[in-house]
Amino acid sequence: MTTCQTGAIDLKRVLAGAQLPALPQSAIRLLELAQDPATGPKEFAVPIESDPGLTGQVLRFVNSSYFGFAREIAAVKQAIALVGIRTIKNFALWSAVFSLMPNPKCGALELKHLWQDSLRRALLARTLARIFSAKEPEEAFAAALLQDMALPLLAKELPQHYGKLLLAREQGKHRLSSLEESCFGWSHADAAAVMARQWNLPDAFALLIEGHTAIDRSPAAAAAEPGCLAVSLSALLPAIADAGWPECAKFESCYQRVTRHGSPSTLDLLQQTDREFDDFAPVLKLGSPNKSLVAAHEEATAAVA
Repeated sequence: MTTCQTGAIDLKRVLAGAQLPALPQSAIRLLELAQDPATGPKEFAVPIESDPGLTGQVLRFVNSSYFGFAREIAAVKQAIALVGIRTIKNFALWSAVFSLMPNPKCGALELKHLWQDSLRRALLARTLARIFSAKEPEEAFAAALLQDMALPLLAKELPQHYGKLLLAREQGKHRLSSLEESCFGWSHADAAAVMARQWNLPDAFALLIEGHTAIDRSPAAAAAEPGCLAVSLSALLPAIADAGWPECAKFESCYQRVTRHGSPSTLDLLQQTDREFDDFAPVLKLGSPNKSLVAAHEEATAAVA
């Protein structure tokens, strides 16, 4: 594995230099309201309706084929009542983060691919969280969606380092987090957790983001917490920019080890994720990847047969 000899680079100093942008006030207020179990659709609709752009996004989201409602939903309060506060909160959070991230134009890093990867992982993480009986599957969805949110900022601040690290991945044969830890002593998972805490997101949520590399570091610790397990398994999905799926066998082995008889097969999981991506992606103005997860699985399986 290629490493870089750079000496210590202080993560907090890097993020301070990046001048982490502030979340929109509407997103901050939604996060605050979500902490109170007594908050209902009426209260939750207020900060959304005060932001015309967010209102439009939420209504497009709820009226998408992903939910498949027979009638058009025209009111924010109705939308929240139908799909739930956590779902709307997480959608608003992702939309806010998506709009804040810079395009570093660094090596192989493409924002379009990054967000496509994040959505596929989020959809899979939510399904896995339900299979593992996690208390809050939507939290696993949001954490998986934002697990790589630090990469654009890091690549912008450290372009020479990340240009080399992205090349050293060798199309997914080496995990970026392992290369980062070898080079810096920290990874983009640590950076994303710092960002989450600076935005005053719940610490449990920051821990889910921070733990998305836990399968490598501590499989037993990941398995002990269903949400963490779901997010860390989702991180093993192939990157859209990569030609193959080097970690396919590892993903299958980990999944089979932690599931019970009667759980969906690996292929069923991937098919469901592909279907949900096709329904969800247009809402976020994301195109379809060149290769589906099912096709990536078939190619990886055939290569070792």
